Amino acid sequence: MTAPGLSQAQQKMRDGGVHPTAIDVFSHFYGLLESGETGVIRECDVDPLVDVDRQEDLEIPEEVGRDALALTAIIKLNGGLGTSMGMDKAKSLLTVRGEESFLDIIVGQVRHARETSGARLPLIFMNSFRTQDDTLAALAKHPDVAVEGVPLDFLQNREPKLRADDLSPVTWEADPTLEWCPPGHGDLYTALQTSGVLKDLVAQGFRYVHVSNSDNLGASPDAAVAGWFASSGAPFGAEVAVRTPADRKGGHQVVRKSDGRIVLRETAQTLDEDAAAAADISKHKFFNTNNLWFDLEALTTELDRTNGVLQLPLIKNSKTVDPADASSTPVIQIESAMGAAIEVFEGAVVLEVDRSRFLPVKTTNDLLVLRSDVYELGEDYLLRAVVEAPLVDLDSRFYKTIGTFDARFSAGAPSLVATSSLSVAGDWTFEAGVTAVGDAVLSDTGAPSTVPSGATISADGLSEA
Repeated sequence: MTAPGLSQAQQKMRDGGVHPTAIDVFSHFYGLLESGETGVIRECDVDPLVDVDRQEDLEIPEEVGRDALALTAIIKLNGGLGTSMGMDKAKSLLTVRGEESFLDIIVGQVRHARETSGARLPLIFMNSFRTQDDTLAALAKHPDVAVEGVPLDFLQNREPKLRADDLSPVTWEADPTLEWCPPGHGDLYTALQTSGVLKDLVAQGFRYVHVSNSDNLGASPDAAVAGWFASSGAPFGAEVAVRTPADRKGGHQVVRKSDGRIVLRETAQTLDEDAAAAADISKHKFFNTNNLWFDLEALTTELDRTNGVLQLPLIKNSKTVDPADASSTPVIQIESAMGAAIEVFEGAVVLEVDRSRFLPVKTTNDLLVLRSDVYELGEDYLLRAVVEAPLVDLDSRFYKTIGTFDARFSAGAPSLVATSSLSVAGDWTFEAGVTAVGDAVLSDTGAPSTVPSGATISADGLSEA
C-alpha cells in the first residue's frame, strides 16, 4: 500500500505537470527514505582511490582527440540562481571579465573548439524554470551557437519538499514556489530522457557527453581529454583533482570494498565519526570536480533496463521550507548527485586533471580572484592563472551579495598578483588602482571606509600612494 505522504506528493507532481518517469524516480527515492535509508557511506566500507590516469601523462594522437570531439556534446548545469550571492537570475549571466559573463565565455570556448577541431560540438544548458527565460535570451546574442537537430536547453525536473515530521508535501502559503525543489544534479539523466534530448543526440550521431557546472570556466572542451575517454571504451568517466587543505570538505571518490566499484561520497553521506577520515587529504587524495563524461549508448541501455529509474544513491538533505527563515517548517529534500552515477556503470574510469580545469565561483571571494589580474582571458577564451591564486576572505556582512560586492568594487578588482592572501574585515570601498601584496589585511574601522586610488594593502594594513 502506498504511504499517504507519497500519494499526496505523487498527485502534487502530476498536478504540477511533472513527467511520469520523474515521478517514478521520486517514488523510488521516497521508498528508500521511508525505509530509513540515509545514503551514508561508512569509512569502514571503502578504500581510498589510488590508481588514477593523469592528464599530464596522456599521449593522445591529434586525430584521436579530433574524432572524439566530433562525437561529443557539451552540457552545462545551469539551474542555479546564485541565491547564496543574492542573485535572482541564472548565475551564468554574472559578468566575470569586463562585460563577458560566464555564458559568454562558455560560448567563446565552444566556438574556439569548433573552429580548431571542425567538430559540431553542441552546447546545451540544463536549466530550471527560474533560469530558462533569461538564459535563452542571453543565448540569442550568439545565434551561431545552435546546432541543427539539437535544442539549446532542456529543463530539470522538480519535486515537492517533504515535511520532516511525516514526509508529506509541505505547504507554504507565503510563497508556494518554496514548496518545490530540484532533485539534485542526479536528475540530469532523468531530464535528458524525459525531455527527448537523449534521443535527439543519438539521432544526430553523437556518442559522448561532457557535462560540468556553468560556474566552472575551467571545464572547457579539450580534445585530449575527449580522446582519453573515447579510447578508454568506458561507459562513464569522472575528472578528479588532487585535494588541498581547502578541499577537506566536499565530494570525493572512494572504492567500495564489497564490489570494487568507484563511488562518490558527498559530505551529506559522511557520518560524523568518519568526518576526520573523510577530510584526510593524505588518505583520500582526490576530489570530485563535477566534470563528467558518459557514453550515450551506455546511458540509454541502463535507463531502458531500469525503466528510467537510474539506481543512484539517496542524499537526504534536511532544510527549512524557506531557506532564509530558520524558524520555518523543517523539510527534507530528496536529492541525488550527478557524479554518483559512477557506481552504476561497471568499468567506469577517472582521470586526474590539472587544477586549472576546476575554477568554480561559489562566493564573491572566488569572483574577486577571477575578475582580478591573477587571471588572463586568452583569444581561445581560456582563463589562465599567471600566479597561484591567493586566498581571499571578504567580510560577509558587507560583501556576500553581488549587489553589495559590486558597489564596493565599482572601480574594478585590486591587483592580486603579488599577494598570497587578502583578508578584509569591515566595510571598505575600493577605488581604482589598488594593489595587495604579501598577506594583505584590512582591519575593521567600525565605520564605512575607503581604500583610495593607488593605495597598497600589506600585512601592515593600508598605505596610501
